[in-house]
Amino acid sequence: MASLEMNDLKKIGLGLTGFGVFFTFLGVIFVFDKGLIAMGNILFLAGVTLTIGIHPAIQFFTKRQNLKGTVSFGLGFLFVVFGWPIFGLLLESYGFLVLFSGFWPTLAVFLQRIPLLGWLLQQPYIRSLLDRYRGRRVPV
Repeated sequence: MASLEMNDLKKIGLGLTGFGVFFTFLGVIFVFDKGLIAMGNILFLAGVTLTIGIHPAIQFFTKRQNLKGTVSFGLGFLFVVFGWPIFGLLLESYGFLVLFSGFWPTLAVFLQRIPLLGWLLQQPYIRSLLDRYRGRRVPV
């Protein structure tokens, strides 16, 4: 079972993940600069690996249900490196959504605790969309 305490490797991993997202964002802002996007991908993967551990990361990325996302993310990274950053980033985005789709309900609960955003997510129309996504039946 994974430890929930925050040791130094997890802190470094969270920092690398944040820098990875930041560099990818900069790469998109600077007209899909392939160097920045590739650097962001490397930092993101290194950060995730350090945050959850090497063995759990390997298990996560090689699970049968995550294989489509892993292949999409990897092919997207290769497209970015070989000079097709827009198509590569689209593939990576799809892979990211497939890989981390199991975490969306947890993220929704976290976002509902943020003061202004939580109020917005509690509005009836948005609430019905969230309930539908979670698989709950919504009375119409």
